[in-house]
Amino acid sequence: MPAELLIKKRDYFPGEDAFTSITVWAVDPSIRGSRHGYKYSMAYVVRGVCVMRYDNEAGKGDHKHIGDTELPVTFSGMDDLINQFFDDVDRLRR
Repeated sequence: MPAELLIKKRDYFPGEDAFTSITVWAVDPSIRGSRHGYKYSMAYVVRGVCVMRYDNEAGKGDHKHIGDTELPVTFSGMDDLINQFFDDVDRLRR
């Protein structure tokens, strides 16, 4: 089955040089290292620097990058993962 684009959006923060970008694909078969049918990338970018990114790069599974640190994330559904991402964005903006 060819990949199907489900979400592709970029949202800017008014008055800030910052944005979030979310891209989600439905895939079959699953990405190596993931146990679900999505390929995704979510980024929080400030002044041209990617401060945080969620992705499921082949072989690594679900994880996030905050600065130079890579941490696992728990996937319990795409809506929940997007909520986790925005919770982290809110924490980083404080």
